[in-house]
Amino acid sequence: MNKQTLATISAECEKFIGTQGGGMDQAIAYLAQEGCAQLIEWNPLRATPIQLPANGVFVIANSLSEANKAATSDFNQRVVECRLASRLLAKQMKLNWRELSRFADLQKALGYSLEQMETLVLGNLVLNVYSRSDLLKLLEVTEEDFCNNLLTPNTRHSQTFKLRQRALHVLQESLRVQQFIETARTNPDDCIARMKALMKQSHESLRTLYECSHENLDRIVDISDQLGVGTRLTGAGWGGCVVALCDGVEESKRFVETLKTEFYASIPKAQTCDIGSLCFTTSPQRGAEIYLIEKQNNILNSTA
Repeated sequence: MNKQTLATISAECEKFIGTQGGGMDQAIAYLAQEGCAQLIEWNPLRATPIQLPANGVFVIANSLSEANKAATSDFNQRVVECRLASRLLAKQMKLNWRELSRFADLQKALGYSLEQMETLVLGNLVLNVYSRSDLLKLLEVTEEDFCNNLLTPNTRHSQTFKLRQRALHVLQESLRVQQFIETARTNPDDCIARMKALMKQSHESLRTLYECSHENLDRIVDISDQLGVGTRLTGAGWGGCVVALCDGVEESKRFVETLKTEFYASIPKAQTCDIGSLCFTTSPQRGAEIYLIEKQNNILNSTA
C-alpha cells in the first residue's frame, strides 16, 4: 500500500473510538517532507509540499493540559455544528442538503469562491446560537430524524448549536491557508513576519469562533505575542501543544527560555518533567517510513 492509502485507513480507524476526526494527523504522519509544510486535501487524499523559508525555526510547547477527545462530546460537537451549518446553507440555496454536509462539497456545488462562501455565511446564518427547535423548523425534519441522522451518538443530548461561528472559522481558516501558501511561494522579504501574523490570527479564531482552546494554551500564546513569535494551538485543542514560528535560531532560543521561566516555572506538574521534552525547537522532517536492511552474507558467522 502507498502512503496515501495508509493515511486514509488510519484516519478511518480513529472513527471506531467514536470521534469524527478529519485525518489531518494521520496524513501528515505519513506524508510529511523535510523542510516543507503540506497542503493536505481530501477525496481523494493528496498532499502538496510547500517549501518553508530556510530561516524559519519551529518550537513545540506542551501546555500540560490534556483532553481525551473520545471521552467528551466537545470534538464531535464542533464536527456536527459544521455539518449542520453546511446542510442548512445548502437547504437555503435549494440544493440537495442531506448530501452536502461538508463546506468543500457545498462550495463546489455552488461554484463559489471562499470569499463568496464567507459572505453567504454572514448573510444566511444570522443567529449566534441556534436551538434544537430552530433547526428542526429550518431543516423541516422530525426530532427522530434529526437525532438519528444528523447528530452523532454522543451529541444527541445537545440543545444549542453555534453554526455561524464554526462556519466562519472553517472558511476564514481556509483563506489563511491560501495566504500562507502564497507567502511561502513568493517568499517576500517579510515572509516570516506575514506567516507569524497568520498563525496568530488562526489561534484567535480557534479561541473565539471554534472555541477549542484552553487557558494554558492561551497563556503560551500571550507570551509569544510579547516576543513577536507567531503561535497557534495544534491538534484538536482543549489542551495539548502549540506550534510556534520563530525568525531564526536566536529568537527560538529566547522563546524557549522565556517559556521556562514565565510558564513552566509556575506549573507544579512541570517540576517533575524533563522540560526539554515539553518545549523544544524542531523542523519539518520526513514522515513515517519503512527502512529495509539487507542481510549481509554470513553476518551471523562473522559476529559469532
